[in-house]
Amino acid sequence: MKNEIFLLNISGQDKPGLTSSLTAVLAESGAKVLDIGQANIHDTLSLGILFEIESGVNSSPVLKDLLFKSYELGIQAKFTPITLENYEKWVTLQGKDRYIITILGERLSAEQISMVTQVVSEMNLNIDAIKRLTGRTSLVNKEEYPRASIQLSIRGKIEDKTDFTKKMMEISRSLDVDIAFQEDNIFRRNRRLVCFDMDSTLIQTEVIDELAELAGVGAEVRAITESAMQGEIDFNESFKKRMKLLKGLDESVLQNVAEKLPITKGAKRLIDTLHYYGFKTAILSGGFTYFGHYLQKKLDIDYVYANQLEIKDGRLTGGYLGAIVDGNKKAEYLQLLADKEGLNISQTIAVGDGANDLAMLNLAGLGIAFHAKPKVKDNAQSSISSIGLDGVLYLLGYHDRHIDLVE
Repeated sequence: MKNEIFLLNISGQDKPGLTSSLTAVLAESGAKVLDIGQANIHDTLSLGILFEIESGVNSSPVLKDLLFKSYELGIQAKFTPITLENYEKWVTLQGKDRYIITILGERLSAEQISMVTQVVSEMNLNIDAIKRLTGRTSLVNKEEYPRASIQLSIRGKIEDKTDFTKKMMEISRSLDVDIAFQEDNIFRRNRRLVCFDMDSTLIQTEVIDELAELAGVGAEVRAITESAMQGEIDFNESFKKRMKLLKGLDESVLQNVAEKLPITKGAKRLIDTLHYYGFKTAILSGGFTYFGHYLQKKLDIDYVYANQLEIKDGRLTGGYLGAIVDGNKKAEYLQLLADKEGLNISQTIAVGDGANDLAMLNLAGLGIAFHAKPKVKDNAQSSISSIGLDGVLYLLGYHDRHIDLVE
């Protein structure tokens, strides 16, 4: 006997036992559930059940029973007949590529969401689900650290990913919102190593500039640092120039600088959560091991790779020990750590702000430009500029309730 397919849409005040009651009615008539989905906003339920049932004798009574049960529960029910042809067409869509778009900001406006979803529509992509990742915001009490994030699950074929990314970046710049775009694959859900740049990423300063101030050569070193971070001069060349300017600085100042390092907002929340869920963390820095090891103890970082200062007779010589940790070296260390942990490189994340971070950002499964220089932001896979370092957790799909377990 021929079967019929119906889509049942339920809306109304949410209450315990609602889904159980409706599916019990379907069970009594031997219906098969083909798909089911539910969303709840401000205690208002939206539930969809796609089911198949034997036509004729069984279909009419079950529709009547569902309507009666809905009335009894105080909710609204709507039935839509689905043809077999339309159902099979829908089934074929499940083979399409899937992507995740994460929108981040202190506050999210209708305009920001509208512009992002308009691009999705223009590319003939379907939005399968929209999920809020941050907690609800009070309209009465002022938040010390406001942040908002939603995640869009989209499906379809993107013919030109470069063009798609470019359009998202234009929205990001014009509307002051962060938009991250990722493939929704097995690696996205199984990332296990996060590597951070140190200066202006984990900490809100460039340590070498701090040391230069104490050595009386602040202006000269700052100018070289900025030029290197913008990618205007070679990092190795800039590093050697700055090191020579630090010659003669007393070793005792290093401890004082370390104790005053300004940790980036959200860093501790991020790293504590990562460790709770089994991630490994690393500092890959063009800065110095002295400060990297200080942060390692303070934040419980697993690995540190950075430059080692040469010190003789209690003073900096203006030299360094070992190879310079430049952009290429950071990428090498990222690969080394992935191999050490037995991970595919796609299971790694890199976070940085300067031009010397681009190699590791592009090598990692997810590269994030954090409050980065324009050149870095334009060439990275994803960026965060509107909130703190814990924004990385939202790009991983974590909801505040997962993070609050740690805190």
